[in-house]
Amino acid sequence: MAGFITYVKESFEELKNHVTWTPWPEAQRLTVVVAVFSIIFSLAIWGVDTVFSKAVKAYFSWIG
Repeated sequence: MAGFITYVKESFEELKNHVTWTPWPEAQRLTVVVAVFSIIFSLAIWGVDTVFSKAVKAYFSWIG
């Protein structure tokens, strides 16, 4: 158990003193960019799925 506590303390020190963090305004901007592209990509997948679903329905109603 002592090894785990030492690991956590050393990890915290590493994050606090040796990691270069992205400036807060840039992190916010990049978060917005990721959110926008995620929404656009999900809408594109939804559109393709809808078209494909209708095409499959039309095909099976045509052969059935």
